Amino acid sequence: MKPRTVLSMEQALSMPSATLRFAQLGWRVIRVEAVTSGRGNPGDPNRYIGSKVADEDRYSYFIAPNVGKEAIALNLKEQAGQDALKRIITELDVDIFCCNTVPSRYESLGIDYETLSAVKPDLIWAGISALGPAFPDVPGYDPVIQALAGYMELTGDVDGDPTLSGIPLVDLKAGDEVYAGVCLALAEQAESGKGKRIDVSMFQAAASWLITTLPLVDFGCDYSEITRSGNEHRKFIPTNAYKTKDGFIFMAQGSDVQWQRFIAIPKFASLESEQRLTNNSRLEGREQLQRDISDIMADFETSELAADLRGATIPCAPISTIPEVIERKELDGKLTTTTALDGQTIRMQPMAVDLSNGHSNLNFPPKYGEQTEAILSEAGFSAADLEGLKGDNIIPA
Repeated sequence: MKPRTVLSMEQALSMPSATLRFAQLGWRVIRVEAVTSGRGNPGDPNRYIGSKVADEDRYSYFIAPNVGKEAIALNLKEQAGQDALKRIITELDVDIFCCNTVPSRYESLGIDYETLSAVKPDLIWAGISALGPAFPDVPGYDPVIQALAGYMELTGDVDGDPTLSGIPLVDLKAGDEVYAGVCLALAEQAESGKGKRIDVSMFQAAASWLITTLPLVDFGCDYSEITRSGNEHRKFIPTNAYKTKDGFIFMAQGSDVQWQRFIAIPKFASLESEQRLTNNSRLEGREQLQRDISDIMADFETSELAADLRGATIPCAPISTIPEVIERKELDGKLTTTTALDGQTIRMQPMAVDLSNGHSNLNFPPKYGEQTEAILSEAGFSAADLEGLKGDNIIPA
């Protein structure tokens, strides 16, 4: 697929995570941020979250989702800013426009699909919002949607409080849906020559992942099947995190054949009984079984248990810390990187899938509005035009 040009009015994580995947393909990604009114920090609030990495507007939380991109600042509340946006789209032959603001602002900012597709009919347009365009005024962040979509009800200890996931699952899910939707739209465009509008509701995208719980409602399920279960699987027994002599190990069994291999390991032989032959029978006595397994696991070191379980082809893993994950040999040569202004190599998450033409070393994220004048000049604006836009507060002075 030939490289494309993406123009994205983005902030926070959901849309930046989508356009990062385009940058990893080697596509040109230009992020659009607002011109400040003089109050507060300019641009994406995520620029200022975490520890200071480079300067006053590139903090740690902003770095990884925004490598490999360019940045411009436009005042889209004014007609001149909207006109500049349209000119960029036509003159730079932008293929894809993205945004993640509330849908009620689309028209007032001149970024709605109808307006931009009138400028470039084959434009692919993608928007992320909390609940989709049918609920245009509802804002949303990942934790709020995790709560609304039942994720928090499904996460945590049985007798504990509802709990957030350790990573922003909904943001990343929504971003991946944009990535997939754009790739599908490009395939359709190759046949039809037409553009397309893509609307991603964070809530709907999150609910689409409830495949193991939501359908059970109409099966008259016991409520224990659709609420918190700690680290246990609700149906496959035994699956759990077990405390060892020196840490924890997670073991997952998904068949009765694995159970037979498990109890063939000498240290677990005492668990064998007629009442535990099948998954359903183990489910009936799950509390005692989990106690019995926990008692055995606690007497051995994690590495010994892992060797036994792997020898029996039973899926297991130590519970890794994040510093341990980044050093895993399985990620050798897989991590993406960027180079900080002081020359330090910053290791980041790997691409989701290996790509022969993928870009794993990406430029350090741009400063707020760093390429504004260069990109507007590329779109045909003269030096005098730029000075006029500065004077009218359409671009940063």
